[in-house]
Amino acid sequence: MDMRNDARVKHIVMWNLLADPAGQKTASIEAVKTKFEALRGVVPGLLHVEVGVDFSRVDYACDVVLYTEFENAEALAAYAEHPAHLKIRDELQGVRVQRYQVDYTPNAGE
Repeated sequence: MDMRNDARVKHIVMWNLLADPAGQKTASIEAVKTKFEALRGVVPGLLHVEVGVDFSRVDYACDVVLYTEFENAEALAAYAEHPAHLKIRDELQGVRVQRYQVDYTPNAGE
C-alpha cells in the first residue's frame, strides 16, 4: 500500500438513504448530490468531486456514491475536519441508513 505523503488519494463513499413514506427520498438524494458538488473549490487539496445516483434500483445497490480525489492523505484528513464537510456530514445523520467507504492510492502505473 502506497502511503507516501505525495501520493494522490481516492475517497469513495456510498450511502443508502431512508425510505420516506412522504416520498422525500428522491429529494434527499438530490440534496446530497448538490451539497457535495458544492465543495468544489472550497476544500483545499480536493481535486475532483463526482456524485452518482443509482438508476438500477436493484435491492443490493446503494442510492448515492461520492467519488473524490485528493492531492494526498493529508488533504483527505483535512477534508474530514473541514467545516463545509462536517456540516454535510451532520445533515446526513438524519437521512442515511448505511454508509460504506474506501480510501486508496492508485497503482503507481495509473
